[in-house]
Amino acid sequence: MLNTVVHGVPSEQPGLLIAHGLFGSARNWGAVAKRLSDTREVSAVDMRNHGESPWLDAHDYPAMASDLAGALQKPADVLGHSMGGKAAMVLALSAPERVRRLIVGDIAPVSYGHTQRHLIEAMRAVDLDRVETRRQADEQLAAHVAEASVRAFLLQSLDVKARRWRLNLDVLDREMPKVLSFPEVTGVFEGPALFLSGGDSDYVKREHRDRIKALFPNARFAKIPGAGHWLHAEKPREFEAAVRAFLDA
Repeated sequence: MLNTVVHGVPSEQPGLLIAHGLFGSARNWGAVAKRLSDTREVSAVDMRNHGESPWLDAHDYPAMASDLAGALQKPADVLGHSMGGKAAMVLALSAPERVRRLIVGDIAPVSYGHTQRHLIEAMRAVDLDRVETRRQADEQLAAHVAEASVRAFLLQSLDVKARRWRLNLDVLDREMPKVLSFPEVTGVFEGPALFLSGGDSDYVKREHRDRIKALFPNARFAKIPGAGHWLHAEKPREFEAAVRAFLDA
């Protein structure tokens, strides 16, 4: 059972389930989820091996899609970013009756070649016995990760008091090839789908559209100018507006 943070209360509008990306958590989505909950119940989950959800040996998309299905009490709209977007796609393809509308944040149903193992190594390199404040952890991370925004993102998953990462780094490292890939699927999701990308990101390319349309024939595409891969964090208001317009259409 995934750890779930619920915002708002049930209403006449379908609920919205949010699945975060690699190294993220439900907490990362707090501001966006809270604002979207003004008209519907919004549930953000910690994916397996992240946050307060169970640590398990498998970290593949069929397993993650099954986790998301278990978090749905009834059919709902589903929003997933990056890794969470792939899991949401597999859920929609394997159990289309569970998904009303699908929103995929800056990812395509394809395999990618860029690994994130260097960030796992950076987190492993932090000597947690010498960490009493988040700032001390940031100073250690800076030796391996130059971008302050990336360090801040990773440090949201550090439990300073317990001196532990809320990430199953060993399993995520071992299963990284599965995270970067996309499983062979046979289903098709005929419902409305929005593929929302960052205008400055190259994760969803024009050559991916044929693959997307084959699996999601009613897919629409939109970009948020000036946003990169973490579009919901970089342009939260624009992201929220795009999501709201699609869900309310």
